[in-house]
Amino acid sequence: MAGLLVAGEVAAKVPPVEAARLGADLTPVGAERAGNDAGTIPPWTGGLTTPPAGWQPGDVEIDPFPGDKPLFVITSDNLAEHRQYLTDGHVAMLEQYGGAYTMPVFQTRRTASYPERVYDQLRENALTAELLENGNGVRNTITTSPFPIPRDGLEVIWNHILRYRGEEVSYRSAYATPTTGGSYNPVMTEYNYYFAYSRPGAKLADIDNKIFYLRTEILSPSALAGTITLVHETLDQVRSPRLAWRYEPGSRRLRRSPNLAYETDLPNTSSLRTVDQKDMYNGAPNQYDWELKGKRELYMPYNAYRLHSRDNSADDIIRPNHINQELTRYELHRVWVVEATLRTGISHVYARRVFYVDEDSWQILASEEYDQDGKLWRVSEAHNINYYGEPVFWTTLEATYDLKAGRYYVDGLDDGQAAYNFNPGFRESEFTASSARRAARR
Repeated sequence: MAGLLVAGEVAAKVPPVEAARLGADLTPVGAERAGNDAGTIPPWTGGLTTPPAGWQPGDVEIDPFPGDKPLFVITSDNLAEHRQYLTDGHVAMLEQYGGAYTMPVFQTRRTASYPERVYDQLRENALTAELLENGNGVRNTITTSPFPIPRDGLEVIWNHILRYRGEEVSYRSAYATPTTGGSYNPVMTEYNYYFAYSRPGAKLADIDNKIFYLRTEILSPSALAGTITLVHETLDQVRSPRLAWRYEPGSRRLRRSPNLAYETDLPNTSSLRTVDQKDMYNGAPNQYDWELKGKRELYMPYNAYRLHSRDNSADDIIRPNHINQELTRYELHRVWVVEATLRTGISHVYARRVFYVDEDSWQILASEEYDQDGKLWRVSEAHNINYYGEPVFWTTLEATYDLKAGRYYVDGLDDGQAAYNFNPGFRESEFTASSARRAARR
């Protein structure tokens, strides 16, 4: 890890001889192609590119590994035996919740895959992409992660923020904030994304500094139904801040939401999650100093097809204090570790954060959030799958656990809903403020 750059400097594009490693000893995404010496992490052989037998386009993804059984289960009793492969957050969860919280560990399967055009663009990005001088944006990049061969923590975080998630997608799922006793009231929401940055043929100069457009509408409960949120996610959010509007049926007006960023509470989450924790981390990175700590082999949530399955309802998933860990799957994976430390003079509820970023996809798999006294406060996880409708490795369920409150926020409760639609046929014009107003009046 020699030669790491200090956050804030302009990161140099890699020379051709180094970029040539992509697709050779490195995967096209920039991960180590080889497995580990112990044989507990296999080589990457292309990821999951063929859906399992029995799945048809339009169906919800089914488990491609139905015969897999846990190799072992980590509990508070055998924690010490597995400590070297656990994050501090997972250790805290095991210690706080005792026998009720367990981590079933399965065979490692490196399923992450993307379309070939994304791999081609990663090679191009490696040769051209640079951070802006202030680190709050990037240039000479498009479609996907800019820095497949990263040199500092800021580059890794930009890889997550700009990773490929398809060109557009529409789906419905619910989120909830269960009480300590496990009761909950789900908020069913429709999500519609249009990824301007990832559209075929897109050029950075032509997308008006936009990464994506998002429109959400709450469908239930009735007290919140009809609430619409519109977001224009910008690339350089310091130069051109995120644009957001919110329509609430009670006011019958679409209003700008200038504070929908950073440490602001994510709406309707009982103050258990901040706005910049959505998608594990989003928005401008200017409030923190970012340090790349290197890579580690850790047990991470992965291939969460059981949580994604329509066989398991929200009632099957939600438990007091944490989700039903019997439905989870952890595997040993190599992750980049990035530590974010709050800059002097900046206000945020989290003074320090640690992110664990998948080498095969640039998806943040887990994170830890620390309070102003340096104490671990919250632990977050992203349970991911490789989708079949579009080769995309993305979350199916996210959770943030508040260790002080003994409560948690969970998003991705999509039982009974249709499969993610990665080709809904959206137009950019459907994501304007005027189109949101028209939708609100229907």
